Amino acid sequence: MKSLRVILPMAIAFFLLNALGNMAMAQQMSKKHMNTMAKEIKFSDGKWKDIAAMAKKNKKYIFVDAYTTWCGPCRLLKSQTFKEKEVISFFTKNFINISVDMEKGEGLTLAQTWDVNAYPTLLFFNPEGKLIMKHVGFVDGARLIEIGKQSLAKM
Repeated sequence: MKSLRVILPMAIAFFLLNALGNMAMAQQMSKKHMNTMAKEIKFSDGKWKDIAAMAKKNKKYIFVDAYTTWCGPCRLLKSQTFKEKEVISFFTKNFINISVDMEKGEGLTLAQTWDVNAYPTLLFFNPEGKLIMKHVGFVDGARLIEIGKQSLAKM
């Protein structure tokens, strides 16, 4: 009987600690999973020539968000359109995405090369790196997907 008085509280404590540990682990895994879910279009880092080479190798089209920091419609694209679930899904699946500040670094040269002088400019390239579509101005998610589909239909 004495041994039962000692074992029972220990068993209860063991099960409670085990349950709390499992709950904490499940909560941590849930947070980790939430952090890996896309909250906006994933834009690749890197130089244009590297992005173009990756697109050619993987036979993927390229979407370029050509922006400036002072551009209101550019900020609206980033805060709204690029965060829409359908947009994230479509562009992640179909494009290598890159966002370029056209007034800094490589953006200065690319702005001249691509004749970008109004913002935002949304550019679409085929896997060979050839510019196939260009759209200037803000668009909502449905329109951006429509433009993306049109660019994929061009060969």
